Amino acid sequence: MDGRDLVRSVRSVGSSGAAQGLRTVRAAWRRRRADAAGLPAGGRVRARVPGLVREVEPGPGGGVVRFARSEVRVMVAVTGAVFWGWDGAAAEPSYALAGACPEPDPRAVFEPDTDGGWRVVAERVTVSVSREGAVEVLTPGGVLLRRELPPRWWEPVGGGPGRWAVRAEVPADARFFGLGGQASGPRLRSGRYRLWNTGPRHCPGAGGVSAGAPAHVTMPVQVVVADAGTHLVFHDTTWDGTVTLREGVEGDGSGHDLAGTSELRVDGGPLRCWVMVGAPARVLLAWASLTGAPAVPPAWAFGHHHALDGAGDEAEVRRVVAAHRERGLPLDAVHLGSSHLDRHRVFTVDRDRFPGLPTLAEALRQDGVRLVSDVAPSVGVGRGGEVHAAGTAADVFVREASGAVVRGVDEAGDAVYPDLTDPRVRAWWGGLYREGRAQGSAGFWHEADAPASLAAFGGAALPRSARHALDGVGGDHREAHNVYALCMARAAYEGLRRSAPDERPCVVSRSGWAGQQRYGGVRPGAVPADWAGLRASLALVVGLGLCGVPFSGADVGGPGAEVSGELYVRWLQLGAHLPLLRTRGEPPAGWADGGGPGADVASAVRAALLERRRLLPYLTTLARLAGRTGAPPVRPVWWSAPEDRGLRDCEDAFLLGDALLVAPVLEPGAVRRVVPLPRGRWYDTVTGRAYEGPGRVTAEAPPERIPVFARAGAVLPVRGAHGGLELEVWAPARGRTGGGTVVPDAGDGWKEPEPERYSVRWAGRRLVVEREGDLGAAEPPHPVRLRGDGPR
Repeated sequence: MDGRDLVRSVRSVGSSGAAQGLRTVRAAWRRRRADAAGLPAGGRVRARVPGLVREVEPGPGGGVVRFARSEVRVMVAVTGAVFWGWDGAAAEPSYALAGACPEPDPRAVFEPDTDGGWRVVAERVTVSVSREGAVEVLTPGGVLLRRELPPRWWEPVGGGPGRWAVRAEVPADARFFGLGGQASGPRLRSGRYRLWNTGPRHCPGAGGVSAGAPAHVTMPVQVVVADAGTHLVFHDTTWDGTVTLREGVEGDGSGHDLAGTSELRVDGGPLRCWVMVGAPARVLLAWASLTGAPAVPPAWAFGHHHALDGAGDEAEVRRVVAAHRERGLPLDAVHLGSSHLDRHRVFTVDRDRFPGLPTLAEALRQDGVRLVSDVAPSVGVGRGGEVHAAGTAADVFVREASGAVVRGVDEAGDAVYPDLTDPRVRAWWGGLYREGRAQGSAGFWHEADAPASLAAFGGAALPRSARHALDGVGGDHREAHNVYALCMARAAYEGLRRSAPDERPCVVSRSGWAGQQRYGGVRPGAVPADWAGLRASLALVVGLGLCGVPFSGADVGGPGAEVSGELYVRWLQLGAHLPLLRTRGEPPAGWADGGGPGADVASAVRAALLERRRLLPYLTTLARLAGRTGAPPVRPVWWSAPEDRGLRDCEDAFLLGDALLVAPVLEPGAVRRVVPLPRGRWYDTVTGRAYEGPGRVTAEAPPERIPVFARAGAVLPVRGAHGGLELEVWAPARGRTGGGTVVPDAGDGWKEPEPERYSVRWAGRRLVVEREGDLGAAEPPHPVRLRGDGPR
């Protein structure tokens, strides 16, 4: 224990109470001793590279290339996705894949390449393997998108898992996105990013957000956008690692460009990779086909959620709901934190503070408000809890290599953790959500699911030597840590489907991994309660969407801190246009009273929440479409025009589906801002003024609103003045047509609503809106409101 650990230990004891502080010190020492005894001792390692090609073996969709010291299997799937695995690594088993590996493309040709290498030629992509082991991905026209240099391995002389590294080169103009929820994004600049989900004590501090800051959701998924094309790359290993990015530098046109690079270093696991090539929409469709269609939450989950801060009780819940109703503010869900639990025991209720929770929940549901409960994977020890007793009897808790149950610390004391990488344990844990539903909870949000244990020093993770089932494969926490939250979400989702088969589950996780979208959404951890946190909120949602998770959103106002009226309003105006909207606490003091600056805050808060309510049919439509296509509702502005370099560098605006461009205010004191517009005509949704893109325009951004633009020709489903669905149609330019898709979804069940497709065209001086169908065009079944320039 060095001096810094000693200081942290003393601070922990002093800041969190003597008893709890001592627990965190003991937990840290227990973890250190467990790892010292349970992990292989470090020793000499030897490095190797593949060597030169020796032989090849054709196979379905590609073939195997054998080198002097290694081999790689390359396969192009029928979906157009490319897979390669080194040293016999196969696509399965994998926590990321939704099911079986896609079938190989029977039309792919495996043939010799120049300089002694080999290549696989398919309809959408060409993959080349050099004689030294470099793997190149090229467009059908032969334009290079990615070159992965020969990998390197470092293997312990005495055996055990080794480390590996692979370095890739991309075009000099390329930009990087993804890696899960990175607060410094959405564009990932040069720097090092760790692939290790962190707990709540490791959120970015108030000093801002920088590249490589700890993240609650990390995924080895990159979306790379360049003039040559767009591709998504996924290295399928769950072990701890780092990605070091370096953006390229373009020369003077004489061919002296400096390529961008991405180097991945991982502490273990297989070296296997998937690549998808094409337009962004095609890439995300292929990714969803591989990792699973996003789960569509119930319709109410797209409304306004409010989380109680502090030790709220039943009276506090009623007060919050009544206050929203009195002020005419929409409210769809109230989130209960761990303070509603009996002595912080998971799946319990504090009967003193919530004596009639099921009755309260039913009364709120009748008023259109659901309760959403906090669930953490830590199970209290020695608190008389039924969950701990039942789990001990069923032998579900994670054990050390010695066989002892791993003990950590949560906010109430010593705790143990279920091994959710075991199917048997997932079924047991998923069954516990039945009790939560019986107490009135309509949804669940997961906390500390990294998983996390409070400790005085050494980080918040469980011991790396802790043993896990890993769905029959077996291994330790180094391999299980990053997928633990995914397994917890799966347990909840499947358990809720069993206990309430007629309702779509609402599960929102804190951490996650590739494939998380199959089981619900993500609230990607805490961000600073300042303007940097506001910007980080947008970056997190865009990054998660590009990694396949469409339902996400950060808390408005940050974690329990008081923010200024201006910051709160600007944060809410952004959040009102994100898939998940959750506020915390209350807006700044005086906001609800007449007169003074608080009245302006109240007016802006009301306007933002009412606009959110108006857009609900559009948000649920986008969620349904994401479930079918994988396209996230929140998209970078380059989504439809990745060849536009100016749009690739835009980080302060986004597309909400195909119809809207949202330009939030991310700086204090701003009352106007510059907005980049993609190609085509765009309308300011407040003034109705038309602008032609591509280009940049200066838009007014007074305190009560942010700039939002509608694409010409868009058909936008909105909530009408009387609560019914209305079609807001923005006129296309003369000589142009438009259209859109509407997926009505007013319920919580599993019935798939029939998409409604609409077309918009000019007929002389009249704008015609029609619903398309198998029997021809027909009048829209909903009221139509025409907007934009031009006669009607």
